[in-house]
Amino acid sequence: MLYSTVVSLCLRLKQFKSIFPDENKQENYEKILIMAGSDGESIGNCPFSQRLFMILWLKGVIFNVTTVDLKRKPADLQDLAPGTNPPFMTFNGEVLVDVNKIEEFLEERLVPPQYPKLAAKHPESNTAGIDVFAKFSAYIKNPRKEKALLKSLKRLDEYLQTPLPEEIDANSVEDPGASTRSFLDGPDLTLADCNLLPKLHIIKIVARKYRGFEIPADMTRIWRYLNNAYQREEFMNTCPAEREIEFAYLDVAKKIK
Repeated sequence: MLYSTVVSLCLRLKQFKSIFPDENKQENYEKILIMAGSDGESIGNCPFSQRLFMILWLKGVIFNVTTVDLKRKPADLQDLAPGTNPPFMTFNGEVLVDVNKIEEFLEERLVPPQYPKLAAKHPESNTAGIDVFAKFSAYIKNPRKEKALLKSLKRLDEYLQTPLPEEIDANSVEDPGASTRSFLDGPDLTLADCNLLPKLHIIKIVARKYRGFEIPADMTRIWRYLNNAYQREEFMNTCPAEREIEFAYLDVAKKIK
């Protein structure tokens, strides 16, 4: 068997439509394959996989998640995607392995009016927090990199504080004040959030667990952003368990003790 287990997230997606208008074609849309967790079956820690889950959930697509135990990597996985580890998606017999290209594929194929457009309206939203995960990765290995992480988080906090053009009254002479939006690009989740939120969640959990680091309380916009995400099923129901996130960084934590 190629797959260690199949997690049928479609059972939670009530009233969602198939990727195809014609239900008879639904079998062409096959599976998303991801890395399994520490038990070899549950969903493992992978922000790229969660990014895809969120996109499909927001699009309203029925989908199955298949976990692959990389410690006992099946031979037929090599035939399916030689030299590639999950996540990847099979579609109509074709294997899509690049997360960015899968995102582009889904956004181009699943279009209004049947499916919502998820691209951010403001280009700046796509680059907000772009380096925060890299700064975190450096910090978790070397605590002397904390200042760089804080600087990156501060820039993100400032972006979330800055009002978007639609929040500013062009006819008013008064200061527009801080933004009140819920997410990077406005009141709704976009592709930019699907990319950033899983990484920000990992930072919060891992830095606290292994470095005793908390995102500063005065970065109120980041906390508001995270707390808004925690109220959304598209985010919470696609998150791996916290223990899986912690387990993924266990070896790194041992090295820095």
